[in-house]
Amino acid sequence: MISGIIWRAVLVAVAIVAAGVQLDRQTERTPSFADSVPEAFRSVAQRPMAAFALDRDNPQYALEQAELLVRRRPLPAVHLRILAQAQFATGQAEQSGLTIQYAAQRGWREPLAQETMLRLALEAGDMDEAARRYAALFLRRDTEDSLLEELGPRVLEEPGGEGRQTLVGIVVGGDRWHNQFLRRGARVMPPDAFVEIVEVAQENGSRFDCGILEGNVRTLSQSDEAVGVALAAAIEPYCQ
Repeated sequence: MISGIIWRAVLVAVAIVAAGVQLDRQTERTPSFADSVPEAFRSVAQRPMAAFALDRDNPQYALEQAELLVRRRPLPAVHLRILAQAQFATGQAEQSGLTIQYAAQRGWREPLAQETMLRLALEAGDMDEAARRYAALFLRRDTEDSLLEELGPRVLEEPGGEGRQTLVGIVVGGDRWHNQFLRRGARVMPPDAFVEIVEVAQENGSRFDCGILEGNVRTLSQSDEAVGVALAAAIEPYCQ
């Protein structure tokens, strides 16, 4: 009889744990369930808990939730980004800056961390680093064009400068995203920088889709005929 009671107790305990874990996992699809997950089972649910806390008028609570998130799941870069936001909200600007740097190092596709690091690099005059962060944002399809248009002139301002040279190297080494570069670059980059990057990348072995390039010539010519002529001259040896 005692063994039967123990066995039933074990089954109940297993069922409770399974239910808690399942509810925690469900928050990945339904973040609003996070509050319903018991504290002991919050793993996936801790991210929305911390994210929601940032929107409340209680910075200290947000910091506590963000610190708990990083303790439980320290690897994802987005968790460090949430912690950095919470630290900044509580006046820990220096610590927030360090945390966002760690986030950017850990996750190249974490957008806010990349934007922050890009702006820090610009302030420090590190155009090589700024160009790398610009490329990381550029490659994200959900990055707003307006952000790339805002930052592009600062990153790619100097003809033949370090920012443009770094981006040329990234383009040359990234055959799989050449078409994305051509379509988006002509739209968001300073026109003269786009032409220079295309020209130098071709000289370094890149081969672009001539149909897209010819479309770029037509589009750029509508706003600046001289830029269109320059791009046409740059691609002529490769697109005949």
